[in-house]
Amino acid sequence: MKLLPVTSVALALSLGATAAETNAPSAVIAPGATLQTLAREFQFTEGPTCDRAGNVFFTDQPNNRILKWSVDGQLSTFLQPAGRANGMYFAADGTLIACADERNELWAIATNGTHTVLAREFGGRPLNGPNDVWAHPDGALYFTDPYYQRPWWSHTNAPQPGQQVYRLAPDRQTLTRLTDDLRQPNGIIGTPDGKRLFVADIGAKKTWAYDLAADGSLTNKTLFCEMGSDGMTLDAAGHLYLTGKGVFVFDRNGRQVEHLAVPEHWTANVSFGGPDRRTLFITASRGLYSVRTLHPGANAAK
Repeated sequence: MKLLPVTSVALALSLGATAAETNAPSAVIAPGATLQTLAREFQFTEGPTCDRAGNVFFTDQPNNRILKWSVDGQLSTFLQPAGRANGMYFAADGTLIACADERNELWAIATNGTHTVLAREFGGRPLNGPNDVWAHPDGALYFTDPYYQRPWWSHTNAPQPGQQVYRLAPDRQTLTRLTDDLRQPNGIIGTPDGKRLFVADIGAKKTWAYDLAADGSLTNKTLFCEMGSDGMTLDAAGHLYLTGKGVFVFDRNGRQVEHLAVPEHWTANVSFGGPDRRTLFITASRGLYSVRTLHPGANAAK
């Protein structure tokens, strides 16, 4: 793997109209922590996810590559070309699951970079473009399938009749459409116990919470907050982190408790990483950023 040049510059961290304006302790940021610029040499970063050791993998989709930020602060290219990978998540077995929308596929990527296509169509039609994915503890994969026109596609219309959420069963054979009422789902994350799923409908500017039934279906849809999101993650205290114009943090009751400003046009996604999983990694437009947190990530690989 070829090492890339790395920059590390401390930036001021704005907490928006929460802790910063009230002088109260932050609900999620470690005392004295500031936002760090780890690298800023990309075209558009996405899909951060953490492996067992705490290394963070993320994508630079326009440049068709997956990169790795190691626990010792080294940046390297893990895979290029990479199927135009977007959202990613490490499954319990250490396999890197990637939404590879070059050909509207869901991939499983081995540690040596070889991949297996897990899904590419539903109902006899290609998927729209898998965007974000979460691995359930039982091995099932939940992913969103919105339609964003890509310059590398020859088609200009959505292959599927809607933009919805899907579940690939643990046997990696059975693909089920779980929703029929979403406008444009994007970010997705579930709780470590596998009992609850959060889906951000960025097109409707809402984030929904579902209970996960024993058969993997979604039940008890409830509105979590009046905000959509590109990517999302959870910490061990139950805070949900949404992205867009920075990072927005909500408590278990859907109340916003923090806003982390990021000096980029768009913040795409977030994931916890590092040896103790108490560093929040942020992919935002041209950069990779991080900040130390009070709570570890809830979904870090064991």
